[in-house]
Amino acid sequence: MTPPLKLDRIDVKILAELQKNGRITNVELADLVALSPSPCLMRVKKLQQAGYITGYSAQINVAKLGETLTVFTEFTLKNHRPPDFARFQEALEKIDSCIECHLVSGGYDYLAKFVTSGIVDYQNIIESLIDRDVGVDKYFSFVVIKTPFVKTQIPLTRLFAERS
Repeated sequence: MTPPLKLDRIDVKILAELQKNGRITNVELADLVALSPSPCLMRVKKLQQAGYITGYSAQINVAKLGETLTVFTEFTLKNHRPPDFARFQEALEKIDSCIECHLVSGGYDYLAKFVTSGIVDYQNIIESLIDRDVGVDKYFSFVVIKTPFVKTQIPLTRLFAERS
């Protein structure tokens, strides 16, 4: 495993710019972060090797492909031992329609986000999860009616502005 890098403000700016546009050329990126191309490319490679950049992907306009249903689901587990959490997480991770899973504090244990082809598809997924007995005590579903906006970029330069 590569030891963690000490990031400076230029590294954070590189990450912020790549987050906005993963297809940017190295020359364009170097210009945006005020470096020459060669040192910029070296920094990007170091950020990749150190695991700060985990991959590149396209953002898809799913609405153009057809109708979908997005559901946020709160899960409470029957038991709260480490193997119970692990078993539940492994089960959710195998469900391709579950695109996010968060262990949270508060009145329930997990918040998951599902994108399915419709309510019947979602209910089949939940019933299958319950049938597999992965430790679910109760769940609550919140169907998304409308999504006014989704931000795909984290404000890195604001969050990590203290880096010199």
